[in-house]
Amino acid sequence: MAGGGFSKLPGGSVVVALTLPSPAGAGDQVRVLVHSANRARALTRLRNLGLRAVYLRGNTHPPTPDEVTAVLHHPDGLIWRTAPDEADELWHPIRALLRPARAA
Repeated sequence: MAGGGFSKLPGGSVVVALTLPSPAGAGDQVRVLVHSANRARALTRLRNLGLRAVYLRGNTHPPTPDEVTAVLHHPDGLIWRTAPDEADELWHPIRALLRPARAA
């Protein structure tokens, strides 16, 4: 599994960050951030969205302070962007990643 980690917040909740293969394929990777009550619930949220093989082993790549701020300010508490991070790319809601591709 790709790198990931977590940060425990003063209120007791956590922000989990995972770098995963893109569901769209093509060898790309995405950085996914989840704000939840605990690590288990954060992973359950991702599994319920169809990302079944999601595990957090260790804390090798915890979320940066900028990533924590981004996920805390998003109403869903679940965002993503391509990895490695590009300075000009904004964070996207998770439904934009999991949306099926439309035929042209």
